[in-house]
Amino acid sequence: MQKIEHIGIAVKNLEESNQRFAKLLNTIHYKTEEVQSEGVITSFFRVGDVKIELLQATTESSPIHRFIDSKGEGIHHIAFAVDDVNAELKRLKDAGFDAIHDKPKPGADNKIITFLHPKSTNGVLTELCAEQL
Repeated sequence: MQKIEHIGIAVKNLEESNQRFAKLLNTIHYKTEEVQSEGVITSFFRVGDVKIELLQATTESSPIHRFIDSKGEGIHHIAFAVDDVNAELKRLKDAGFDAIHDKPKPGADNKIITFLHPKSTNGVLTELCAEQL
């Protein structure tokens, strides 16, 4: 793994949260994007070399909607940049980690992504992501 790529934060209201985080981080978000396959709208802030991704559900079946219903707003996942998502996913599965998806898929911010199940990572939803070519 190269670095922490971003920290995902589940929010109820993206517009209000964008304003709050702009004040907190002393910068404005640089990108908003809808990821229909995940049922979310995302917004990104840069903080040094790491990004903060705010996620608002667009459907009741969205993982973000379910997360907020059960845990409330807050940190949803930590994403790590990797060179090759497929190779890293295989390495981690071989090492005993459980994946949520069988294979990577397109995500926000021009990334190919996959997630490790929190039950195999001490309760932390872990995303692996790489630039889509």
